Amino acid sequence: MLRQLSRAADLPVVLRQLQKSTAHNGAAAPAQQTNNYATEATIQIQRPFKLHRLDQGPETSVKLTKEEALLYYTQMQVVRRIETSAGNLYKEKIIRGFCHLYSGQEACAVGMKAAMTDVDNIISAYRVHGWTYLMGVSPLSVLAELTGRQKGCSLGKGGSMHMYGRNFYGGNGIVGAQVPLGAGVALACQYKGNGGMCYALYGDGASNQGQVFEAYNMAYLWRLPVIFVCENNNYGMGTSAERSSCNTDYYTRGDVVPGIWVDGMDVLAVRSASLFAREYATKKGPIVLETNTYRYSGHSMSDPGTSYRTREEIQEVRSKRDPISSFKELCIEHGLISADEIKVIDNKVRKEVDEATAQAKADAELPLQGLWTDVYANCLEPKIRGAIDYDIDHIQQNKGINH
Repeated sequence: MLRQLSRAADLPVVLRQLQKSTAHNGAAAPAQQTNNYATEATIQIQRPFKLHRLDQGPETSVKLTKEEALLYYTQMQVVRRIETSAGNLYKEKIIRGFCHLYSGQEACAVGMKAAMTDVDNIISAYRVHGWTYLMGVSPLSVLAELTGRQKGCSLGKGGSMHMYGRNFYGGNGIVGAQVPLGAGVALACQYKGNGGMCYALYGDGASNQGQVFEAYNMAYLWRLPVIFVCENNNYGMGTSAERSSCNTDYYTRGDVVPGIWVDGMDVLAVRSASLFAREYATKKGPIVLETNTYRYSGHSMSDPGTSYRTREEIQEVRSKRDPISSFKELCIEHGLISADEIKVIDNKVRKEVDEATAQAKADAELPLQGLWTDVYANCLEPKIRGAIDYDIDHIQQNKGINH
């Protein structure tokens, strides 16, 4: 019944279909409010923001429309389903190499994405399957990339750690290296004068990298439109934040650069903080945003994640602070989404990701010549340079996601 529920552009259609499908039981949502269902609600942010070098912070009372509620819930569910599928594919040894899951952190990405405009950008580390989808890449292209297949967004060459899309400068495998690159993307926005900015995401484990502080310094001096986002999931690899950092208030570590702490398990809090940070960055320069969140899996699929934290700790977060369950309950409580609509979305997302998984597994791998295809963005020479004892013609297809 529903088509491409995971796409924001289809939400008006989806909304009408949901209203039509539930009209028989009084669950339709007309212009304002009848039968206890609403088109808009005012939500109070539960956990207060913490501010560094700021006189005022993000809005603590926010508006949420029904269409936004449908969008955010659907996006978080798709990200969770993609990660569940990725975990299973890794266990089946269909995904090889590294695989870092984002399960539990969905509100961070969805909340930040909600504040972005068409001229904004994002660069991150290697936990980016969900961000890749949010930046316009289909679940099939994400999962095909993970499995090294031709339908992948990088034609199967990038795998889990190197995905790209429009205005999405990918996951980066060198810890912390994406932060100065993000400052460079922000410099490009400033140079072009397009009013855009860049999210530069890194984890608490990368927060002590020297290049992070160098990027802070340059961005402040040049007033670059960049939001440095520390996704603090409390554990860097197998080490808790308290054991690795003398200052775990990551939002304060920019020194003269202002900062905000936000509950990263609350999608509306992240959206509010991101909207504030975006306005600040585009008008005044860099700002640090710490999203305090939690990942359910270990650092990567090779890490069970239970040697340095207890199963009880993980289960407690799942039961009390899960971003998807909490948002679902909030939307039902305020009459924005009905239980029937939730079921429709859940079933559609499950079907879409299951079908994408099957297609990714059945897709073909690149032929051998793919190794020397599109090695250079601009092919100035006909041969691959530096290939000792080999005479290889460079093949240019330009079939990547950005072409």
